[in-house]
Amino acid sequence: MGVTGSTGPVMDRDEVDRALARLGAEHEAIETSLLALQDHAGRRLLEGAELTGVTQERWTSTEASITLLWTYFDAYTDALRSAREIRARRRWSSREDLVELTELLNGESVTVAGSVTATANAPTLHGTGSKLSERYSLVTLVDRMNELYATSLDMVVAADAVWSALPARIDLLAAELQRTRRLAHSVGVRPGEHPAGDDLERITRTLTKLREQVVSDPLAFWLAAEGSSAPGGGRPDTTVYDREARALEDVRREIDAVLTVRQDAEKRIVRLRDVLSRADRTLAEARTARGEVLAKIAATEVPVVSGPPTALQEQLAAAAEYRRQAQWHRLSPLLEALEEKAEDELLRARESLTAVTAPLAVRAELRGRLDAYKAKVARHGFAEDTLLVERYEKARRMLWSAPCDLRAAEQAVLRYQQAAAELLGGPRVPDQGVPEDDRRGPGA
Repeated sequence: MGVTGSTGPVMDRDEVDRALARLGAEHEAIETSLLALQDHAGRRLLEGAELTGVTQERWTSTEASITLLWTYFDAYTDALRSAREIRARRRWSSREDLVELTELLNGESVTVAGSVTATANAPTLHGTGSKLSERYSLVTLVDRMNELYATSLDMVVAADAVWSALPARIDLLAAELQRTRRLAHSVGVRPGEHPAGDDLERITRTLTKLREQVVSDPLAFWLAAEGSSAPGGGRPDTTVYDREARALEDVRREIDAVLTVRQDAEKRIVRLRDVLSRADRTLAEARTARGEVLAKIAATEVPVVSGPPTALQEQLAAAAEYRRQAQWHRLSPLLEALEEKAEDELLRARESLTAVTAPLAVRAELRGRLDAYKAKVARHGFAEDTLLVERYEKARRMLWSAPCDLRAAEQAVLRYQQAAAELLGGPRVPDQGVPEDDRRGPGA
């Protein structure tokens, strides 16, 4: 090892053999990788595709890199073949052979025409295009090939990943979209007539444009993984696809609601008619009751009873017409609004009847209370008591006369209760305004 050459110390036979073995293994690995890249489905698709945008720019550069890769590999193969031939001349290589092998294996012994690198325009090589030729050592050439291979494979894998993921998913979503459109049309959900129909048109346009963009410019839909140096590190960008898939799901739910309306429409309309009919009958009963109250109860303010709601009847007729014309998308919101309004109307009618008949209820309660006390007094043997008979008859005439003065009748019932309580020895009934001279006492 004492002898030196232009590349440093001359290698001995063992060092040469080890270097040839290492370079041979690298050659085999590089060849396997290049052939795999050449046969990669993504590369074949890129070659035959009409590309646009960032993908077109990167594929132009990647094609140049792949061309340069093969040029470098051929030069590397030639250099390795020459070294093997020199080593094979003799079993024990001479000094001259070792000097030559050292220069070939360690020195810048590989020449690549400058026109090749200039034509290839590889992005990893800078400032080399103006030279007539470039010289590299085998180690440098391997590093260059590894760098070019990594960037080329990264581009090919990224494009292939997008093409493998997005177009198929878009096609499946488009097929579902078509089924949804047919179903929507069958229930009257059409563009310009229903918001869901407009949404379907927009989703259709968006998916069509998205597929065209994905096919022509897949790298525009690639999210590289931050900090990852591995080729193809990242994932397809499905933001637009996911948004439209969610929008289509919303439309499907809307159409399902319309379908539910179609299935239950007749039953719901019949139920609405029944609710409104009950409200009308209740209002009619309230109007009749109001006349009765005005005739039988004196000095009472009785609420006015409104007529039946004609607007709801008109809307119900419109709902029936929508059902007849199969305009389910219009029927759905109308039925929902009508159901709420009809229940409110029935409640209002019942409240009106209750308010109107309240004086009659008060009179009935006073009558019941008077008779109950009379029965109680009779059970204790005081049915013939003069004061009780007098007060009972007075209260009874008031309660069974028309018009009835409820305020005076209530006072008469209280006086009867008070007298009965005193006779029975129970708690005294509050007088609540009973005149002093009308209370039971000596000579009453």
